[in-house]
Amino acid sequence: MKILGTGVDLVEVPRFRKSVRRWGRQLLARIFTPAELAYCRTYRDPHEHLAARFAAKEAVVKALGAPKGLGLEWKDLEVVRAESGRPGVRFKGSLSRWKKLKVQLSLSHTRRYAVATALVYTP
Repeated sequence: MKILGTGVDLVEVPRFRKSVRRWGRQLLARIFTPAELAYCRTYRDPHEHLAARFAAKEAVVKALGAPKGLGLEWKDLEVVRAESGRPGVRFKGSLSRWKKLKVQLSLSHTRRYAVATALVYTP
């Protein structure tokens, strides 16, 4: 196993909620897949879970060392859950070149903050 990079991101949930109120479905549709949205909407406050998934996407991009202006589609980096509940990542479309990489992901959130860490490695 060779570690390629680590990343961390912190999102303020109230600030994220404000952005969703301002930009609405347009913002959500640009960032999240239908499956991510459906999962988060099963919770009383989906914004906490959405913010954690956004933090995860940012953390993975940082771990990959991807430069700003990469031209990535946020929905091509999907946060998924294993049957065990463990979070993971699926690379699709514009990011499919990274499909062979493995990602260890950790998410946590409160009403105020959502945080994610990512460790990207080769198997």
